[in-house]
Formats: sequence, C-alpha cells, structure tokens
Amino acid sequence: MHCLKAVVKGKVQGVYFRDFTRTQAIRLGLCGYAQNLESGTEVEVIAEGDKDILLEFLKLLRSGPPHAEVQEVEVSWSSTNGNYGDFHIKY
Repeated sequence: MHCLKAVVKGKVQGVYFRDFTRTQAIRLGLCGYAQNLESGTEVEVIAEGDKDILLEFLKLLRSGPPHAEVQEVEVSWSSTNGNYGDFHIKY
C-alpha cells in the first residue's frame, strides 16, 4: 500500500474537480481526501491504495472533469499511514 499526494494546479476550483476526484477514488477503492487550497487554483489530493491503482488514478487527475483545465500536477509518494477509512471531500 502506498500514499499519493498530488497538488493539481490550473482551473480546478468551481468545475466539480473534487467531486470528480471523489467519484473516481471510490470507483477504484481508494481512501483519502480532496480539498481546495486557498490559492483558488489548486486542489490537494491524498490517496492511499495499491500503487498500480494510484497510477491509474493519477492519470485521471491529470485530465480532470470536462470543464477543468489541469496545467500541472505536483506528485509525491510515501508509505500509507492508514488514517483514512474512505475517500471524502474536505471543506
């Protein structure tokens, strides 16, 4: 099990990016969260699961929902800490 941290940058707030992320994470069986950052142009995503599934999830984050315009995704990896029982949106 691995932990993916991704900061998705671009037009990713106000375009249902967090909901898209949650839907895809649940479909893939991942745990973690998505939250808007104060910059207004970034969403932070933490996801835990199998590395191959996380790589598939990362591809989805790089495309986003129809009205998003992803410009960049900063990625870092770590060991899981098991703090998440599901995938949710943080407000």
